[in-house]
Amino acid sequence: MKRFCVLTNDLQFAAANKHQERKMQVSKFLPKQKDFLNEMRSLKVPIIHLQLIVSENDPRSQGIEDEQKFTKGSKGAEILREVWEESDLIVEKPKDSGFFNTNLDDLLKKLNITDVIITGMQTQICVQTTAADAYFRGYKVLVPSDGVVSTRPDDTNRALEWMAGYCAKVMTLKEILEFVKSENSL
Repeated sequence: MKRFCVLTNDLQFAAANKHQERKMQVSKFLPKQKDFLNEMRSLKVPIIHLQLIVSENDPRSQGIEDEQKFTKGSKGAEILREVWEESDLIVEKPKDSGFFNTNLDDLLKKLNITDVIITGMQTQICVQTTAADAYFRGYKVLVPSDGVVSTRPDDTNRALEWMAGYCAKVMTLKEILEFVKSENSL
């Protein structure tokens, strides 16, 4: 039997508010993402937020305001309120992939997860590397074409095309929701 999990990438204050162009793309993305996550929660599908956390010594932390940092406890590192629920889990990650130097694989195995639904931002970086690493570990990977976001839509389209040809099944949020419902009813 399939057991699903949703992984969100970098749905954090600093990532969502990096600059005006990013804010615009995220504002279009967030309402659908929020609805999708709520639907998944209603189906008892675990939600795991992959949260980028870097050290104070990391060059990305130097000379910038708290709202732009990805350091533990900073405003910038906070998971967006629009997508966060108390029942959700968080896995801190030091790099782009949710599997690199984290306990994500162990957690997924503990939860008996067979299929991961990878959402969030940036499609061509964190979503793509997490999808490939999930595939390498034997998970079935689903990526919602309208559940990922990048600053530039062309970056999203290229990444979705690459993932569809290599490591993931790319579907819409609605198609994934229907697929999960049909599998859960078996």
